[in-house]
Amino acid sequence: MQLVKVGLCAFGMSGKVFHAPFLKEHPGFFMSGVVERSKEDSKEKYPDAVIYRSVEEMLANADIELVVVNTPVQTHFEYAKMALNAGKNVIVEKPFTVTLAEAEELVKLADEKGLFISVYQNRRFDRDYLQVQKIIQENRLGNLKEVEIRFDRFRTEASGKQHKENPEQMGSGSLHDLGSHLIDQATQFFGYPEKLFADIFSMKGNEFANDYFEILLYYPNNLRLRLKSSVFSKEAHYAYILHGDKGSFLQERSDDQENELVAGSIPVYGKEWTKPLKETDGILNYINESSETERILTSSEAGNYMNYYQQVYEYIVFGYALPSPGYEIIQNMKIIEAAEKSSKEGKVIHLD
Repeated sequence: MQLVKVGLCAFGMSGKVFHAPFLKEHPGFFMSGVVERSKEDSKEKYPDAVIYRSVEEMLANADIELVVVNTPVQTHFEYAKMALNAGKNVIVEKPFTVTLAEAEELVKLADEKGLFISVYQNRRFDRDYLQVQKIIQENRLGNLKEVEIRFDRFRTEASGKQHKENPEQMGSGSLHDLGSHLIDQATQFFGYPEKLFADIFSMKGNEFANDYFEILLYYPNNLRLRLKSSVFSKEAHYAYILHGDKGSFLQERSDDQENELVAGSIPVYGKEWTKPLKETDGILNYINESSETERILTSSEAGNYMNYYQQVYEYIVFGYALPSPGYEIIQNMKIIEAAEKSSKEGKVIHLD
């Protein structure tokens, strides 16, 4: 099996949870290097990975062909550009970069150098997202008229993470963080909207970056799609609500991969590794082909973040489709910037 050597730019929460376990368990990848500026936490589980004290040092010395940029978003552009100029393919975490201009420059640079850049959109491999995708493709709801996608939390206190909560830092806040997931799911389901209206602010106060947003996306055929997130949501809402002219579908945010990984679960290559659902997680209420109403409690099938890395591997080795390529995610960055403009100016923004 062809081995792809990988360098990891950080070994914080995302490195430990979302990347290193999958790189280790996938037989096609080898984690050659990892950046830890002062610690050596990776040694215990990944003793074969050389520890470097900076991204620059890793790029100069490590025998790698793929770099995972999993540092704070404010550094994504710098490190991804550095890796591309060093002749490395790049995976960069969502939302991609701080600005649209930075994202466009990276995509152009990768193209010029004959390299690839993929954005790690792991939520495309959540069980709840996949279930909604299935329902849409089956067309049981008829012509969709109203859709809502939410990602709520109850985090009323400061986390202490300046790159996420300092309003003075571009790219901080929920819009770039959770919003990038919801925007990506909206564009995957329905494509690029015609226009939008957004309300974005900080419920915790002006000394914090935005922690609330509501974005209304306008699509053809009178479809309205609402994206919403709040950190003052103690009781869970349905994460996905779809209403069409033949019925409705409600889906909980039920994927637990992140929590299981944090708790120490080891992903398994080639098979399901998450715990099965204990209860149903959705409601489908629709008019069937016999013009009868059916109300069904549904259960989503397991998601698997390993499939992201499997698709990356298949692209490298076999030339199959690259998951979430940079040029595709540029449309998400356009929506983020348009939402910021809409909220600031209090008006509907027409998209290109």
